[in-house]
Amino acid sequence: MHRVVITGMGAVTPLGNDVPSFLDHIMAGTVGIAPITKFDASQTGVTVAGEVKDFDPLQRVDRKTAKRNDLFTTYALYSGHEAMEMAGLTEGGVDPERFGVIYGSGIGGLTTIQDQVIKMHEKGPRRVSPLFVPNAIINMAAGSLAIEFNAKNTSQAIVTACASATNAIGNAFEYLQLGKADVILTGGSEASVNEIGIAGFASLTALSRATDPAEASLPFDTQRNGFVLGEGAATLVLEDYDHAVTRGANILAEVVGYGTTSDAYHMTAPDPEGRGAARAMAQAIEDAGITPADVDYVNAHGTATKANDSAESKAIQSVFGSDSDVLVSSTKGMTGHLLGAAGAIEAVACVGALQRQQLPENIGAHEQDPACPVNLVDDTNNHADVRYTLSNSFGFGGHNAVIAFKRSE
Repeated sequence: MHRVVITGMGAVTPLGNDVPSFLDHIMAGTVGIAPITKFDASQTGVTVAGEVKDFDPLQRVDRKTAKRNDLFTTYALYSGHEAMEMAGLTEGGVDPERFGVIYGSGIGGLTTIQDQVIKMHEKGPRRVSPLFVPNAIINMAAGSLAIEFNAKNTSQAIVTACASATNAIGNAFEYLQLGKADVILTGGSEASVNEIGIAGFASLTALSRATDPAEASLPFDTQRNGFVLGEGAATLVLEDYDHAVTRGANILAEVVGYGTTSDAYHMTAPDPEGRGAARAMAQAIEDAGITPADVDYVNAHGTATKANDSAESKAIQSVFGSDSDVLVSSTKGMTGHLLGAAGAIEAVACVGALQRQQLPENIGAHEQDPACPVNLVDDTNNHADVRYTLSNSFGFGGHNAVIAFKRSE
């Protein structure tokens, strides 16, 4: 089996529109959640979100492309350019037929769907844009990345709700392990902070109704009351180790394990005992050829919902033991929940932790819930010797995905 490394990363997030800014803020404990500005959300009862701020697509994407695409595709392209630049692949360096894309999104072009349905209702079906379908479909981020960077190997879109990006990264990892490509662009993108996105999740009673951004997303806290919707994208360049070494690439970290399971339990609720999540973590650890004791940090899915955080805590205890000292944090207290892109920005956070030897704190847990007895990262333990990290993502429908990363040595 081929070794797989990460040689480039790009990010568009509520905490910055490039990887250095995002990592600086995530390690500093900055809250990127703020009052919703994209539309008047007052009737939904939800007032805050993790919006991308000060985003100028023209810094990395040409005007025609940015205007033509749904925002979720533009976010993917923007972060893709940063990742390719970091990897040193913008001027070639990879055979197009050995270069692929495996990319995730949970919902895809939701703003396009919303706006075109309104237009049809108000002005009739003949006024629907001819770009409605290509902008709305979830595979267009993957397809556009392949077109933009001339990637002629596989091009796939992964849709597993909030596990989409992590499943995409895992599938890319396995594809490269088998030697079917030399380089894969992977990650996830989401742009669902709009009227129908907020209204839909609010009707599901899944969103926090807190008005104070600092008190809205509270992973593992006794007062947690729902997640905060976020948006953005992250793209990673995964590369065959020998290919990376041959071209003299800077290796950021290594992908060493992947686990994916199904709860087969409920449409929206996780297995309350966290059994599917535990099996996915155990699979990733076994795939990496390590033991639970080797894992230094778990970036938890940690949505700040009652059901997720308690179930995930049980899963972590099941895998690591009740007396384990593995450190855990959810970064969603700072970013909100990016749905299908969550696992992508959280993978960047895990790689950043390996590079900086610093862990992101679990912002939002003022009083840890006894039902969530995990070792949360705070300002007393956030500097650690970090060699292996796990990134957890779980989605509606019972999808569980976990990636194991190793420090570049």
